[in-house]
Amino acid sequence: MALALLLAVLAPAGAAHAAPGDDQWGFRGLVRDGERKPVTGAAVAVESDGEVVGTDVTDARGRWEILGLAGPGTYTVVVKTGGKTYEVEKELVRSGTTLPVQNLVMSTSDAPAVQASLGDKLAQRAVSGLNLGLLIAIAAIGLSLVFGTSRFTNFAHGENVTFGGIMGYVFASLAHLPLLLAAAAATVAGAAFGYLQDLGFWRPLRRKGVSLVTLMIASIGAALALRSLFQFLYGNGTRSLTREDWGTVRLGPVVMPATSYVAMGISVAVLVAVGVWLKRGRIGKATRAVANNPALAGASGIDVDRVTRIVWVLSGGLAALSGVLLGVFNQVSYDMGFNLLLLMFAAVILGGLGTAFGTLAGAIVVGLCTEILVLWIPADMKYVGGLAVLVAVLLVRPQGLFGRQARIG
Repeated sequence: MALALLLAVLAPAGAAHAAPGDDQWGFRGLVRDGERKPVTGAAVAVESDGEVVGTDVTDARGRWEILGLAGPGTYTVVVKTGGKTYEVEKELVRSGTTLPVQNLVMSTSDAPAVQASLGDKLAQRAVSGLNLGLLIAIAAIGLSLVFGTSRFTNFAHGENVTFGGIMGYVFASLAHLPLLLAAAAATVAGAAFGYLQDLGFWRPLRRKGVSLVTLMIASIGAALALRSLFQFLYGNGTRSLTREDWGTVRLGPVVMPATSYVAMGISVAVLVAVGVWLKRGRIGKATRAVANNPALAGASGIDVDRVTRIVWVLSGGLAALSGVLLGVFNQVSYDMGFNLLLLMFAAVILGGLGTAFGTLAGAIVVGLCTEILVLWIPADMKYVGGLAVLVAVLLVRPQGLFGRQARIG
């Protein structure tokens, strides 16, 4: 039943399977002068190993776009205007948290240096890391709550993130809904998907008394099946979730798309709401009680099955929202959730298994380390930094930052 509904919901996305130009590599950007006004008619070129691989001219809004590059690699973006040349070196990498098409904002002002200072780079990376950490936190909190109430590690949680991203693409790009409305619709669809998973698969297995190891292995199988299904319906390419252009915002040395700041605001609001619900809400308190001691919670009159079902709904909705926001920050692909799964596990383990608030702290740490360390290590190795911090913390606190020590034996 759940699989049939999933096929019906995702079928429209299959129509975009061969959409032209959606999975290209390249750059697009904006050229401004010292007064932050658009520069019109500037010649823009992208070079690789000294050879020009693409050219464009800025329009009336100072915007340009060069797509169709060969793929990952180091490129030089050269802007020529007013008899002067400005250039910047950029790297395109294939990873779960970087864009195949990068957005650049270049200034023709002589006041700032062409090469940003270490402090400016650090600020830029810190904000990007905070954004990534908040996105990880939204998805990882659902993973942590499922572990706390169901007592097993759900390896299919990354596919819930992918489901949200694809549904966001369906609602925003195919149904042409405004981005915020598409995000809300995808979140509701993700919550329904979480409910159907528990109703049709996990709840029957729990009632049969299946062991936790078996449940974990079953989740790996479910992840493989869902990922193959997404690949079949959506295709191998990466696609932009929406064509809406909200422009860029500069806060001191930090320049980011306005959508990234909106995503951060939504993430903070949602995380605060979940925290208040866990601390103040009746079901939230029951969820914490079940996570601490299911047997005692059931003996106290709490409907453990109902609480677990609500947690699956909440987990699916949060994962879907994270997928939409990640699709705005990055692009949508059939394996985007799988690429993020390792960072989600790192956040949950770093914060402490089963602790929602610890997961938030762990996600922020992982996000910051992942982005900031790119200043010193290659971009395609940036996950190493976050995982190295995880190992270092666990050597000192095996229970995580906010986990409780447990006696074994």
